[in-house]
Amino acid sequence: MYDRLLERIVKPGDSKILLIVVDGLGGLPSPDTGKTELETAVKPEIDKLAQRSALGVTDPIAPGITPGSGPAHLAIFGYDPVKWEIGRGILSALGIGFPVERSDLTARGNFASVDAGGIVTDRRAGRISTEKSTELCGLLDGMRIGDTQVFVRPEKEHRFAVIFRGRGLSDRLTDSDPQVAGQKPRQVEAKEAAAAETARIVNTFLDQAIEALKGKSPANAILLRGFAKHPELPSFSSRYKIKACAIAAYPMYKGLARLVGMSVIDGLESLDSQVDALAKAWHDFDFFYFHYKKPDSRGEDGDFAGKVKAIEELDRYLPRVIKQSPDVLVLTGDHSTPSVLKMHSWHPVPLLVWSRWIIADGLPLNERTCARGGLGRLRAVEVLPLMMANALRLEKFGA
Repeated sequence: MYDRLLERIVKPGDSKILLIVVDGLGGLPSPDTGKTELETAVKPEIDKLAQRSALGVTDPIAPGITPGSGPAHLAIFGYDPVKWEIGRGILSALGIGFPVERSDLTARGNFASVDAGGIVTDRRAGRISTEKSTELCGLLDGMRIGDTQVFVRPEKEHRFAVIFRGRGLSDRLTDSDPQVAGQKPRQVEAKEAAAAETARIVNTFLDQAIEALKGKSPANAILLRGFAKHPELPSFSSRYKIKACAIAAYPMYKGLARLVGMSVIDGLESLDSQVDALAKAWHDFDFFYFHYKKPDSRGEDGDFAGKVKAIEELDRYLPRVIKQSPDVLVLTGDHSTPSVLKMHSWHPVPLLVWSRWIIADGLPLNERTCARGGLGRLRAVEVLPLMMANALRLEKFGA
């Protein structure tokens, strides 16, 4: 009902919106200092912006629910992530530009390290380079299991996409990734009887992959998760009457943008190149999704100092970003990734909204200040209407 309401009252305009998603932004206090990564970072530009902005926190899904990056981003884009449940595989495949067919089955893969007993010792194989991952993907690509062809393509570092092409494939499968070290990779199981043959095909591929990677180090195993087929989502532009552009370096986030019909700028590898791309594209679009990955990666590695440095790096680039003078600027995260947990978490995510039409809270940006900010605690799916309202792109509802 809420989706339909928003689509009824949205109107076109010429205002420009900039959404900066700092992946894994939220954190928890270090046991040594009692401060979070955001509280520790020296970030004068972010705090200067925050003091002129309205602050709050969001729940990506709902209180207590730890989100994946896919559903968390869909929520920020205004799509109810419970209604639109999307597997990670399709995001990876679209992110690398693979020509996915409607009948294909996709999965997100990690190269991993296992010991002699088959126990996972590192789910990311030491974050091997993309060059090494590309070489290993070549060992797995092109396998055939009966009438099913398997495509394996590198994504970024240890990550890759797998595409199964055959008849009657189902995405109703469990993951092989146990999500933690210290366990064996899991057998893929069918969630319903009709998926049993697909589960057999995937498990056969996993067995063949282990054989192909024997003797390799540190990547001697693979983990698969997020089995998915290509869903049909209403496009972002048609829903919100807005021309949108994605500026992201990591493939999966480009996949998310493509999934909702945003234009995507390819070939971006660094924050510097992303900022340059934003400036070049500024006059061609009126909504910009700008994604910054490093804080999440450092958080997942348990690297508190590294996450602090990643936040400080963004701070140095922020003047060049806001130089474009957007009418609305939102800075938030898709989820929290506390370094002390080494994983995504259920904790509320800091939110900053700037426009001419807000009441500034006059506070720096961190978890504690945002928790007492004027925006309060929102569902992430409510952020898009806030952006549109501050851009003066929503009609009044009712008489």
